[in-house]
Amino acid sequence: MSAHYAIVPAAGSGSRLGGEAPKQYQLLAGRPLLYHSLATLCRCRAIERVWVVLAPDDGWWRQFDWRSLGHKLETVFCGGATRAESVANGLRAAATAALDDDWVLVHDAARPCLSPAMLATLCDELADDAVGGLLAVPVADTLKRADSGQRVARSESRDGLWQAQTPQMFRYGLLARALAEHPGGTDEASAVEAAGLRPRLVRGEASNLKVTFPGDLWLAEMILQAQGRGGE
Repeated sequence: MSAHYAIVPAAGSGSRLGGEAPKQYQLLAGRPLLYHSLATLCRCRAIERVWVVLAPDDGWWRQFDWRSLGHKLETVFCGGATRAESVANGLRAAATAALDDDWVLVHDAARPCLSPAMLATLCDELADDAVGGLLAVPVADTLKRADSGQRVARSESRDGLWQAQTPQMFRYGLLARALAEHPGGTDEASAVEAAGLRPRLVRGEASNLKVTFPGDLWLAEMILQAQGRGGE
């Protein structure tokens, strides 16, 4: 059986959230936001190791206690200027353990509400998939295309549209090649798509939100409490 590994790129600043600390270190339910994003991965029995990819000059990580996440967690200070660079550098670090056919799950540092059930569903549904895939949810809201004056130019059909989430799960060798050849995408699935493959969409949950704006922290804390994880 193929092994499962995880990479969490956490080298960005998240300026849209505001605050003095980078987004991943802002407090959520008494812990850094990043702690909650890592916790579900580290506690998953199927995942053997988790690499968190930090900026080379990160001065925040050592200000917090991460020991309760256990022995699976490894830190590498090799984050790049873009997400794709950080993930590619994380894959190089993972080369000490991962084989080409092993699975790699890439998860956003700013998605603290991933549930263990959704993580298990992703791993189960993609176990025999030839390409891999990602958690996603169908677009529910009406979409408007804006003109240069921020007025509605037209409404867009939402038929067949899904909102990508993470984790995104692909074979180690496939993902490394895709990112090397197509580094310009905004997520791992984009690189795999550019390589001519069609990742599978695994239906996720709206609660697996990405914390982007200040109000998202409050919402994420409510979700963690509902999941029984508010006091982690």
